Amino acid sequence: MKFVCDGLDLCDAVLKVVKAASAKSTNPLLEGIKLEAYEDCLKLTATDLEISLEKKIRADVKIAGAAVVTGKYFADFVRKLTDEQIELVLSDRRQLRISYMDSEGFLQCLPADDFPRIERVESERSLSIVEKDLKDLIHKSIFAVATDDSRPVLKGVLFEIDEYELTAVALDGFRISCIKKGLESNAGKFSIVIPARALGEMLKMISDSEDTVATVKVSKNYLMLELSHTTLISRLIEGEFIKYRQIIPQEFTSEITVKKDLLADGIERAAVLSNNPKNNLVKFDIREKLLTLTSNSEIGNIKENIAVALKGKDILIAFNARYFTEALKVINDDYVRISFNSPVAPCVMKAANADDSLFLILPVRLVG
Repeated sequence: MKFVCDGLDLCDAVLKVVKAASAKSTNPLLEGIKLEAYEDCLKLTATDLEISLEKKIRADVKIAGAAVVTGKYFADFVRKLTDEQIELVLSDRRQLRISYMDSEGFLQCLPADDFPRIERVESERSLSIVEKDLKDLIHKSIFAVATDDSRPVLKGVLFEIDEYELTAVALDGFRISCIKKGLESNAGKFSIVIPARALGEMLKMISDSEDTVATVKVSKNYLMLELSHTTLISRLIEGEFIKYRQIIPQEFTSEITVKKDLLADGIERAAVLSNNPKNNLVKFDIREKLLTLTSNSEIGNIKENIAVALKGKDILIAFNARYFTEALKVINDDYVRISFNSPVAPCVMKAANADDSLFLILPVRLVG
């Protein structure tokens, strides 16, 4: 194998795909990046068997071939060579010579034939969605994914496809994020659970374009997304997702409309003095046209008064401040509507001028 490529292109590709390589594995090939040179192309591939990333760049290929380099060391090396044309040559002893300017380095390689075969996704089903909408949907749902291993299916986001509509749902036992977006064509009816890690990588691939459509291909156990010469393939999470519709209330006894930035700033200030860093307990005392946020600890206490528009009954309720602030950060509106039923029932928050996003948050029970 022998080829020449641009250092910046190589660095960009390596830093993209290396995220799919295992940090530490009993199989050294899973810590590697496979380099395949053919025609006028260099393809880089990394996988940990759960997620795979591929990236193609232009290269002047003199001798076609393939090799596997250790991902971490190769990435650390090429990130220093972004301004150079780089020549890479594989010797008969599986040593990769990296030549740049008047210097060179060597890396020992592993046999490419032993690299895991990447599962190709035959398009049994697919969904097409504007890139900006897909990015917004992932951004507004991924933060609510569970992080513990007690319910593996909750470590992903449920994608429910119903012809021209996609609903994404994430929950961790304390909150729910439910986002709806339209699809570009009729995708039929099916549902999948996508690992949060794969969605995090998809976020980095997707642009903010309203003119570009992304197509996600789905097979029984895998999904594939191809954008800008980059391909992501991920294993799907198996198992039955929680029946979230039964948890979301449809009627409420109280509703407030409040300026989002005032609420977010007030909650963050109140949380500074919350009694327990794990709970971040902040009380919401809603009466007539005023929301009073309070928190207490040995250090001191704080009281924030915020003007609101209230429909319905007064209510005193408490929440983990972090769940509120994380939801408020992804709402793109100047005002939010928050609906309540009782001090022990979940509240539902939405943007005041949009109905495609819903955030449910469980309260913290007040003692005494």
